[in-house]
Amino acid sequence: MLRVVTALFLVTALSGCAAAPASEIPAPIQSAKHEVILATQPKSVPLFDKTTFSLDAADSPWVVADKLRPLNPKKYKPAKLVTLKLPHRYDPRLRSNAAGAYAAMYAAAKADGVSFVILSAYRSYKTQVSVYNGWVERLGKAKADLQSARPGFSEHQIGLSVDIAAGNGKCTIAACFGTTPEGRWLTEHAWEYGWVLRYPKGKTHITGYKYEPWHWRYVGRGLAAEIHKTPNITLEEFFGLPAAPDYAK
Repeated sequence: MLRVVTALFLVTALSGCAAAPASEIPAPIQSAKHEVILATQPKSVPLFDKTTFSLDAADSPWVVADKLRPLNPKKYKPAKLVTLKLPHRYDPRLRSNAAGAYAAMYAAAKADGVSFVILSAYRSYKTQVSVYNGWVERLGKAKADLQSARPGFSEHQIGLSVDIAAGNGKCTIAACFGTTPEGRWLTEHAWEYGWVLRYPKGKTHITGYKYEPWHWRYVGRGLAAEIHKTPNITLEEFFGLPAAPDYAK
């Protein structure tokens, strides 16, 4: 049943943005279907290799951006973005692999009676300037740095991260989102679709950000399955990278 519902959602959920011709759309749909099938067959997941993708290249699905690892270049923009025709408040674009995976995850959650809304997905360097400055104006620089990435350091800029809210708006951009049915569903199932919780609870000394149960990062099913074996682990810890609680002076 999940595969049927997912297929129906995927056909309607993805569309090319202005920069991507319609001919490019079937690829993420096909990929997403395949990922859902694999999610029901854990033994089919290939052996994991930490050297498969770069941690430094901005185009890599495993790129690690944190306060010590700016994007290269800082004004990086993904070559291709896909618009998700699913509930959202702001720009619902992601890179094709992440878009397909999100659509599949959304369909599976919907089948379980859980409804998501995209709060924020891809954000350009220019948009991140505005977002970050808004938090600084509201909270001051020190507190803003716990809440929002500086331009050129944001995961949203690579098009592989999404901030998710509950369909009813409960606990939006708040720690209590993790206790909602939506937050609990994501904790249990998001890894099956290639997503990891980027800023876990109690790891501010590693990531530099407070606990954000709404912020999910697409890394692909292989890496997500490996990370899922060690609850509450960060990308920095998993790959043996230095902790990044603060920006370099």
